[in-house]
Amino acid sequence: MRNSHIDEYDHIDRDVVALGNDYAQRFVLPEHRHRRAQLLYGATGLMHVATQAGEWVVPPQHAVWIPPNTAHSVKFVGVSTRSLYIEPVCAAALRESDRCRVISVSPLLRQLLIEAVDLPLLYASDRDRALVQLLLLELAAMPAQEFDIPLPQHPALLAQCQNFLQAPTIHDPADRWANTLFMSPSTFRRHFLQQTGLSFSAWRQRACVVTALAWLVAGKSVNDVALSLGYDSSSAFSTMFRRVTGQAPSFYIDHN
Repeated sequence: MRNSHIDEYDHIDRDVVALGNDYAQRFVLPEHRHRRAQLLYGATGLMHVATQAGEWVVPPQHAVWIPPNTAHSVKFVGVSTRSLYIEPVCAAALRESDRCRVISVSPLLRQLLIEAVDLPLLYASDRDRALVQLLLLELAAMPAQEFDIPLPQHPALLAQCQNFLQAPTIHDPADRWANTLFMSPSTFRRHFLQQTGLSFSAWRQRACVVTALAWLVAGKSVNDVALSLGYDSSSAFSTMFRRVTGQAPSFYIDHN
């Protein structure tokens, strides 16, 4: 089904409901939740997904896994989507995480997602059931990508993180954050790790990588991205980016 809402079909007696939707440039879907788990795939454009636990950037040819009953909002930047809505029991067998995850989408999974949207809602033939089963098997095999930015619950630290995300820089020192929060450097580092699950330096790098993804997909040059994030050169930025993501920055420009 295309350009429909899951609430119209949530009652369907099938483990998987597949829907396709097209969204206007920079359309924002306010916070909401689904009874089923959702696999949200962007064939084009960029998606920003936010929950209380963090923020995720989803580049083209990737998808985001959203567990059942997870409150989330989505900003779409020129996106045509394909979504799978999966019954909770079935979803639990596919992916164990209770957090959103950005996952890679293989060429096979991509074709299966495109095909699934055109299936009858009450698919019943052996061929259609086999297609859905293969889709779920391929989904379970897809690796997760670290394209998320965990956010703390502590209000003052959350405000610091959100301010940083407005203009991230790889050289922002932990001591400055500690002073702002009236903590010793060692107390701040322990507090940050407890709140986000990452060390401050790992979080700062993750935030820069995820921000860079959004900028690259939007068409910003590698050199401009590198300089904006505080790197001395595009080669230094590219080395870090490839180490973290497994791809050169140009991979995401080429897929814009």
